Amino acid sequence: MEYQYPIDFTWSTEEIIDVIKFFEAIEKAYENGIERDEIMDAYRRFKEIVPSKAQEKTICNEFEEISTYSSYRTIKKAKDASPGERILMKV
Repeated sequence: MEYQYPIDFTWSTEEIIDVIKFFEAIEKAYENGIERDEIMDAYRRFKEIVPSKAQEKTICNEFEEISTYSSYRTIKKAKDASPGERILMKV
């Protein structure tokens, strides 16, 4: 994609990479589909880095504005899915 991910420059390099992996997992859910467990693992790591609900909402809203992909709807669908199920989102 041709956009920049919302990044907090107080994060370590490893944390930035893991946040980008989370957003790439969201993109994957919209573009090709992704295994539920893969996206939930990325989300759990994202929540270790961004534990605050308010900060999560801000970052995810920024990502949705630039990409049109909803992290909230994707994670909600993944939480409701069974383990091993494939998540495929529609724009």
